[in-house]
Amino acid sequence: MHILVTNDDGVNAPGLLALAQAMRPLGNVSVLAPDRNWSASGHVKTLHRPLRVKETSLADGTPALASDGAPSDCVALAILGLIREPIDLVVSGINPHANLGYDVTYSGTVTAALEACIWGLKGLAVSVESPEDLRGPLDYGPAAQVAYRVAKTVLKNGLPSGIVLNINVPYLPAERLEEFTITRQGLRIYRDELIRREDPRGRPYYWIGGDLPIGVEEDGTDYGTITSGGVSITPLQLDLTAYSAMKTLSDWRWER
Repeated sequence: MHILVTNDDGVNAPGLLALAQAMRPLGNVSVLAPDRNWSASGHVKTLHRPLRVKETSLADGTPALASDGAPSDCVALAILGLIREPIDLVVSGINPHANLGYDVTYSGTVTAALEACIWGLKGLAVSVESPEDLRGPLDYGPAAQVAYRVAKTVLKNGLPSGIVLNINVPYLPAERLEEFTITRQGLRIYRDELIRREDPRGRPYYWIGGDLPIGVEEDGTDYGTITSGGVSITPLQLDLTAYSAMKTLSDWRWER
């Protein structure tokens, strides 16, 4: 088996290293990740400039490739031939914050897995919900063990066509992460606000700021499951069609 590991936090992120190490018992691992942080980049395809790729290594000496493109660019580059060995599975992460509800449309972690899906490959996105008040380095070990277990199961059983798995792991010791729940997307509540400031020349500039998002704790959802201490595994698909609305819209009379 050949597994491509990528992320949206950059090739030097500790979550990427933990994920690459966790995947090694499952087969040959290649690493191609952005050369900088692309968090909240969404699903990007770079067409307006050339993409650069350079050889580098992870902190443990693992050879890796770094691109100045987005996470989805990295996956496309690998699949299109930059990495010659055919790829069986793409695993993206480990993101240091959960990707829940509407986050999946913003997340470079998730959209890297979706890029794999576009090319007919199996894709996994892995995130851990780190505490807001955490001091010191984040322990990615338990989430990496979850990623290993899910990847091993997917390689054994396969995935339905057009499906990726969005995996969110609570920040708990490994022995408390036995409950894996298949979930649906929950409701994410954003608390953004526009912050206006001025530069030294008096020209305005803007930040999108505000408090961190929260969610609705509902049974069966990604947010509800991770809040209760379970591992959330949400199957996602590229088909965004709102089938329930098609009949209503078909009955409309379109104005001239």
